[in-house]
Amino acid sequence: MTGTKIAHAAKSPRMTKQVGSTTILPRHRASCHCGAVVLELDLPDGIVDPRRCDCSLCRRRGSIVASVPLAGLRIIQGADALRVYQFNTQVAQHFFCARCGIHTHHQRRSNPSEYAYNVGCLDGVDPFDLGPVPTRDGVHHPADR
Repeated sequence: MTGTKIAHAAKSPRMTKQVGSTTILPRHRASCHCGAVVLELDLPDGIVDPRRCDCSLCRRRGSIVASVPLAGLRIIQGADALRVYQFNTQVAQHFFCARCGIHTHHQRRSNPSEYAYNVGCLDGVDPFDLGPVPTRDGVHHPADR
């Protein structure tokens, strides 16, 4: 596991406005692998609080995510190609492209007023350029208690 494991407690958020040679734009596009799904994200502070999660789904998916308010993510192409997966409490909605299988975003269960988006889907961003990324404790999620 890369990075440090942290609990769900609020900490000072890490804000990243540059990843490798890519500047994170205030309105940045993201897409799945095949390009069927295209999102537009409001990222005025860059990538805020990038993280991994060790819950059973995220552990298998392996993506780095960051969050935006629900109004900060727009599907500008491919809504018809998106599929939803839900498990356990059925609160979180995990969206992925039906064509290529890439997870693009999910509505969070720990904060349903936010979407978490797959940082690897951001145009021009290689998530390996972020360096160490903390891992959230999703195995002991507060909603499971």
